[in-house]
Amino acid sequence: MWFLHVILLAIVQGLAELLPVSSSAHVIVAERLMGMDATAPTSTLLLVMLHTGTMLAVIVYFWGRWRRAFFQNAADFKQFVIALILATAVTGIIGYGLIKAIEKFAFPGKPHAWVEELLFGRLDLIAAALAAAGVLILVAGLTEKRSRAGQTPATQMNTKQAFWIGALQGLCLPFRGFSRSGATISTGMLAGVQKARAEDFSFALAVILTPAAITRELWRLHQTDHTGLATSLGPGMVGALFAFLAGLLALKWLSRWLETGRWYLFGIYCLVASVVVALLYRAGY
Repeated sequence: MWFLHVILLAIVQGLAELLPVSSSAHVIVAERLMGMDATAPTSTLLLVMLHTGTMLAVIVYFWGRWRRAFFQNAADFKQFVIALILATAVTGIIGYGLIKAIEKFAFPGKPHAWVEELLFGRLDLIAAALAAAGVLILVAGLTEKRSRAGQTPATQMNTKQAFWIGALQGLCLPFRGFSRSGATISTGMLAGVQKARAEDFSFALAVILTPAAITRELWRLHQTDHTGLATSLGPGMVGALFAFLAGLLALKWLSRWLETGRWYLFGIYCLVASVVVALLYRAGY
């Protein structure tokens, strides 16, 4: 694995992670354009390591904001923890169940297949997932725009809202392009949660989800390619470092633009990206 490729992918991941445009889809498309196999265990482990780097950047950048949002008093902290546990549990049930169903029933000719092998290299599916995310973000953004003069959104998360956010996050897990942050934040907004609070909660969920994703990819690599683990950890750690640095730089200027921008524009971007990816698929990538 070329370190130049790893660094370029890390920069793509770092720049795209904060925005609800599916950083995974961007990285996979970049891998395909560079001639890399996005379904290989070493590539999916690299993708998770890149996410690890940007998640560390998110923790560093958002820690003070999380403290102000959720740690001001015992009641807020308790409500936050309950919502986090519930959403994560729902994500695990729906996401794991959906992954196992796809692996078992969608491709019966591959009895020991992994969902990464089946779906992650399919640019046609990535295009469809980007379109679905774009529609959801667009609906949430336009709904927010119409309701600005109406009821003030909630600043804390109740169990019903956490359930739906966790459910949508679970649906995102098998599909690259179905932006996890875009889906969870949009779901929170549609459920009546303040956008800034939905963003805080979405990134907190991602920090919990990342270690599980790393464990899954390490196990997959162990099962399918014993020698690949030793050779891919080095590039993966380099990628995580550069993704961390790129993520911090992006957060410095993207977060304010994200807060003052119009959410529905990200939906339009995802729809345009869907068309571009579909054209790349038609071109043979």
